[in-house]
Amino acid sequence: MLPYGRQTLESDDWQAVYRVLQGDWLTTGPLVEQFEHDFASNVGCGHAVAVNSGTAALHAALWVAGIRAGDEVIVPALTFVATANAVVYCGGTPVFADVDPESLLIDVQDVERKITPRTRAVVAVDYAGQPCDYVAIRALADRHRLVVIADACHSLGACYRQRSVGTLADLSCFSFHPVKPITTAEGGMVTTDSSEWAAALQRFRNHGIDSTPRQRQLAGVHYYNMVDLGFNYRMNELQAALGISQLKKLSRFTRRRNWLAACYRERLEPLAYVEPLAQFPDRSHAFHLFVVRWRTHLAGTSRDEVFRHLQQQSIGVNVHYPPVYRHSFYRRIAGDQDFACPQAERAYDEILTLPLFPDMTRVEVNRVIDGLATATAMRTQAA
Repeated sequence: MLPYGRQTLESDDWQAVYRVLQGDWLTTGPLVEQFEHDFASNVGCGHAVAVNSGTAALHAALWVAGIRAGDEVIVPALTFVATANAVVYCGGTPVFADVDPESLLIDVQDVERKITPRTRAVVAVDYAGQPCDYVAIRALADRHRLVVIADACHSLGACYRQRSVGTLADLSCFSFHPVKPITTAEGGMVTTDSSEWAAALQRFRNHGIDSTPRQRQLAGVHYYNMVDLGFNYRMNELQAALGISQLKKLSRFTRRRNWLAACYRERLEPLAYVEPLAQFPDRSHAFHLFVVRWRTHLAGTSRDEVFRHLQQQSIGVNVHYPPVYRHSFYRRIAGDQDFACPQAERAYDEILTLPLFPDMTRVEVNRVIDGLATATAMRTQAA
């Protein structure tokens, strides 16, 4: 099976983790601090706080932004459920905005339509690895006094108007899941320029406690104080060691992903029924995912038919994502609410994620394209 994504691990990654197993610290220690420092330096932000997943990063960011019961947070309808779930964790209500039909990034005009007196924040998802229009989002947020949170779990390594992802919002959240731009197996990071928020994030990941075991050991004290209700969202030293090693390869991985995306675009040009998503000239792309729209009316076969066809050929295509409000949990809590996200609905019926990861080859790209081409002949042969 050719997967849609997978980690790229090399000998120095393995050695970095093995060295931790030979040392004194396994839980949060000096390597977590180094990873945070290296990450902040890489993206150009003031502070980076490591946690144990991208979901934890979103939860922590929303919590320090002050999201509580009764607050509304606008999120795109087309995203992984964690974006909306983190709002619910804080007691807030996710309000779903539609997406731009060409890029599937959040539609800023629809965000404005859905602002109410209870709206406190907007979460912009850099879908597939392309940054959102943060100038427009910031202008809107400033008019309505909203916090801007970037769900940058797809976009590490990308830039918007010469500024790195991680510096574009009040708080930016990253994931280090195995299919993401770099991996720590599981893990996440929150970046911010606010020292106050960074301190709150550090407490939140550690049960709300105002110091870590390592800090107390170095200071020779035992007393600690729980000042907030927090969670055990700590990153461990094994994850941090892997993250430090992987971060050094980010530029190489990003260049490789962009080269593979260019190979796809070149081979897809003759296939009128397969349309890659729009790329904007004022930003670079991390290509966590390579998503296309399958035009059923031109191909003669549906998206689900081509999905099954490629799976049968051991090509691990995927679909990212159904609109969040379609899931049973959100239907249950929303009742009869009309979410009115027609572009997200239409996109879900057409989108297909093609395999893309740094170790992938051009031969494998050609294999995927050949599979797409034979999918259109499938119905003709059946007829």
